[in-house]
Amino acid sequence: MSVLVDSSVWIAYFRGSEKEEVLDSLIEQNLVVINDLILTELVPSLHVRRQQRLINLLKEIEKKPVKIDWEDLIRMQIICINNGINNIGVADLIIAQHVVQNNLSLYTLDKHFTLLSRHIPLSIY
Repeated sequence: MSVLVDSSVWIAYFRGSEKEEVLDSLIEQNLVVINDLILTELVPSLHVRRQQRLINLLKEIEKKPVKIDWEDLIRMQIICINNGINNIGVADLIIAQHVVQNNLSLYTLDKHFTLLSRHIPLSIY
């Protein structure tokens, strides 16, 4: 199963986090995918830091197109609110929806995705 790597993991990876071995393994196995939303979160900061090599490498990763189903996002937000899961932003709901739609697993360091996975069929790596 392909793994969508969340920006939280990429940021930790770029900083030399202890998680780098896991991501290195996923990259070596060619299991990593990315989408335009995550690129949009990462690329501007890398651009300002003049990290063109990293930008180019990220853009070489297989990209899965994002197809937003707004009614489904509303449904997911209602599920969150009904279960006391507050403050999940629309961007993170889009990421969750993207993972479900494309039968991916999500590698993330953000705990709210784990909470969300208890109520929707979101696979966490």
